[in-house]
Amino acid sequence: MCGIVGYIGNKKATPILINGLEKLEYRGYDSAGIAIIENNEIKVMKDKGRVKNLYNIEGINNLNGNIGIAHTRWATHGKPSQVNSHPHLDSQKCFAVVHNGIIENYNELREKLIQKGYNFVSQTDTEVIPNLIHYYYSKENNKNLLSAVKNACMDLVGSFAIEVISKENPNKMIVVRKDSPLVIGEGKGEFFIASDIPAILSNTRDIYFLENYEFAVMDNGKIDFYDKNLNPIKKETKQIDWDASASEKEGYAHYMLKEINEQPRAVRETIGTTLNNGKIEIEGLELSKEYLKTINKIYIVACGTAMHAGLTSKKVIEHLCKIPVEVDIASEFRYREPLIDEKTLAIYISQSGETADTIAALKLAKQNKAKTIAVANVIGSSITREADYSIYTHAGPEIAVASTKAYTSQVILLIVLALYFSEILGIDNKEEVQEIKKAIFELPKKIEETLKCAKEVENFAKEIYKEKDMFFLGRGIDYPVCLEGSLKLKEITYIHSEGYAAGELKHGPIALIDNGMTVVGVITD
Repeated sequence: MCGIVGYIGNKKATPILINGLEKLEYRGYDSAGIAIIENNEIKVMKDKGRVKNLYNIEGINNLNGNIGIAHTRWATHGKPSQVNSHPHLDSQKCFAVVHNGIIENYNELREKLIQKGYNFVSQTDTEVIPNLIHYYYSKENNKNLLSAVKNACMDLVGSFAIEVISKENPNKMIVVRKDSPLVIGEGKGEFFIASDIPAILSNTRDIYFLENYEFAVMDNGKIDFYDKNLNPIKKETKQIDWDASASEKEGYAHYMLKEINEQPRAVRETIGTTLNNGKIEIEGLELSKEYLKTINKIYIVACGTAMHAGLTSKKVIEHLCKIPVEVDIASEFRYREPLIDEKTLAIYISQSGETADTIAALKLAKQNKAKTIAVANVIGSSITREADYSIYTHAGPEIAVASTKAYTSQVILLIVLALYFSEILGIDNKEEVQEIKKAIFELPKKIEETLKCAKEVENFAKEIYKEKDMFFLGRGIDYPVCLEGSLKLKEITYIHSEGYAAGELKHGPIALIDNGMTVVGVITD
């Protein structure tokens, strides 16, 4: 996972690019760099380490060009180093590229290019891209940059979001994506490109979302779009209603703490868009009683935290709707030949809407004639464009790698969805449904009260932070909460931790529990 930023317009590009990288640093922080076109030359400045290291590079503040690309890296190919950091140039230093994703056939492409006289200086998969572009560009009589980029992309196997600039076309930038996130924000005669919306939200809220193999060409204040055959296509911007300040830390020590404290608002707004005076209204979701009665199975498919949200809702959906529910890890789903047909309803959860494994699993369900529902936090994201129906949490931008407010919003939205299905089906549980609705409305206030216990949590953390191993135990709906709690502990402390169903304690885990070990029991049920 890496972060990319781009700018083309009338302003000085360097501060815009670095500011964008700082907002994307959660996507990678082993190296960072920028490339600016100035006086028809590409000037690259990059270094290993955090984005802030860019400020120490001599001459970086003197770059005055108004077109540039930038990257913050999480190493996949090659160790963290200055030479492996992006942007990367071709051998002739004509083209600069930043790339998010993985090129699976880069070794094969690299060998072919070496045989054609190209030199490589890094260990990365990305370096084949500018050299491929140069190869195709130099072969063409009319020297068409878009055609060269397109031909290079057709050679790539894997995932990519790519930004390309060239000293041969100093006023132009080309971007393209396949299975990696990329958005383009439009300003007045200027364009802002990034992996994630928060990186450009302070500059514009008018966003273009690219589909796979769609190319955007920005040149002299205008933008044109092309499909994979380079036929011109029309695209419209989508208005993003997130508050620009929502992606700032607002005095909190870090984003995760801020987002933990945003949970009451996130849950309140998610409820407010679906429950109105006790009546459930989910915009864009139109499933009839006749259709729901034909469903013999619901799959909930997701990764990590989103999968835990699915596990939490499984019991609720089965209880309220009387339909069997299977929860699957997205990365495993399409490799186990799941039994899917037109009587299957498949629900896919992704905060960003760009989780590659989840999108691939969704496509598999559609191929097998199942109806699909996307649960996402980003309107217009890839998963929402692929699914038959989309429903949204309203958590606002989530910057921290460890999800908090998005998870609780997903759980609430899935429970509302279960209530909605139950009402459509006419299940004989009206009194229970009304009780749950009433309890849901009380949740934001209860979360606020819970957050007031932060001092007790902090004191407990000070007692256990030196632990090497911990266990989380719970039963029923508390079990997936234990899995999520254990995941959070691993992600942010690097303490080994396991979440277990409490009844399974005697079937193995108890052998690992010693005197003095911390065990967290979740007992809400």
